[in-house]
Amino acid sequence: MNKQKLTLFLMALVLMTGAALGMQRLKASQRLGAPGIKTSPIPGSPCLNIYLPDSVLDYRSEFVPTDKAALAILPKDTSFMARRYTTRDTNLASRIDALLLNAVLMGTDRTSIHKPQFCLGGSGWNIDGGESSTDTVRVPSPHPYDLPVMKLLTTHDEVLNGQPVKLRGIYVYWFVADHDLTADHWARMRKMATHLLRTGELQRWAYISCFSRCLPGQEAATYERMKKFIAAAVPEFQLATNPPAGGAAPEQTAALVR
Repeated sequence: MNKQKLTLFLMALVLMTGAALGMQRLKASQRLGAPGIKTSPIPGSPCLNIYLPDSVLDYRSEFVPTDKAALAILPKDTSFMARRYTTRDTNLASRIDALLLNAVLMGTDRTSIHKPQFCLGGSGWNIDGGESSTDTVRVPSPHPYDLPVMKLLTTHDEVLNGQPVKLRGIYVYWFVADHDLTADHWARMRKMATHLLRTGELQRWAYISCFSRCLPGQEAATYERMKKFIAAAVPEFQLATNPPAGGAAPEQTAALVR
């Protein structure tokens, strides 16, 4: 190795070492931000209880246990909550049209939340990229504002009552932190990195999703029904908002549910 190459190698080594030490110091001094959803502490646990409403509009709900594979793979301070919402109608269409509302809240490890597309693909739902898009849901409370969401349309073959059925799945998701909202995974990553470097605080992001199935041809009607459900449900559990039209957003503090 000649002198020039040795010098370049040593400079690169110094820079990498400095960056690694800087990241270690930053991680050691960083503090975890407040969540942008309603939570309460679990005694003796790094996780939090996440509040989702028992009923929304004319839907009642039941608790859905967290998948054991997710518990085993994700960081131990990841918090979960899921509820399945159905109307009082008990026919086949009602069971197909059940709404699954899910919340995943990260702790000190940002790997608690990853691209939602990975989960859908792993569960056998094929995403139709051509019909997936960003959108907004008008939330009426605490003031009217537009919630950014990502809508994914999916397809899955199932067997219902012994008959093969091709079902469509509509998956709507967004991310929320204290005073922050986005529907874009990479925007969330940029926001988190920028906020950490600027303030020393690691934003505690939550990943919220709503999922429903329907028969082919019912996608538009099902999505409209989901938007009405989301608009009614979000004020019950989410603390962060976007600014109202024509004015600044009121102060929001991610308080705990008592």
